[in-house]
Amino acid sequence: MELTLLKSKLHRVFVTHAELDYEGSCAIDGNLLDLAGIREYEQLHIYNVDNGERFTTYAIQAEKGSGIISVNGAAAHKADVGHKLIICTYARFSEAEADRFEPHLVYVNEQNTVVRASRRIPVQAA
Repeated sequence: MELTLLKSKLHRVFVTHAELDYEGSCAIDGNLLDLAGIREYEQLHIYNVDNGERFTTYAIQAEKGSGIISVNGAAAHKADVGHKLIICTYARFSEAEADRFEPHLVYVNEQNTVVRASRRIPVQAA
């Protein structure tokens, strides 16, 4: 059996650009891609914290250290500059691989600068 697990997450990044006429995709600061283990052209699931939109696109690299999160093409209708997004990738694992796997979790501030990285989401308390 294969299981689909969270592979990586950029938590509450801020949209810096929404480019309707760009070819498509989501441009992400190359440092954030590296830290989260997201490959260029990898499928992304994007969740807009501000308006509830959920959509799928793919990653392209923006300049390293730029803080850019640019939602492009048709997806630009689903996010405005300043909106907070959660950007996730998923991967399939065998049960044995899943037992050992931990995702790459990256948390940023308002400038999309990394404040911490983790391999585990804290347990939710009552």
